[in-house]
Amino acid sequence: MKKNNDRHAEYYEAIVQIRPAKKEVLDFIFELISARNDVTVSKIEELKTGCDIYLSNQKFARGTLAKQLKKKYKNSKVIISKALYGQHKMTSKLVYRATILFRLE
Repeated sequence: MKKNNDRHAEYYEAIVQIRPAKKEVLDFIFELISARNDVTVSKIEELKTGCDIYLSNQKFARGTLAKQLKKKYKNSKVIISKALYGQHKMTSKLVYRATILFRLE
């Protein structure tokens, strides 16, 4: 797992929720992540209903990962939402965190 040196270890911009957590889906996600240099996994939370993966790159999670999951698994549902996290100190722009729910049906 790659570590991002310019941010703290717990830093994340997006949560990918896998429901239910299947090994095949998780392997596919980690394969996509390992091919990228700008994405790190800060935390993996195993739940009763599935698995949450915390990623450092929201653009990758919302764009690339969500599209690839939908394309590979036709009988699935992908829901993307965002929540206000705060405001950037220098630019005063609003900062959001994304949540991508991937549900196999």
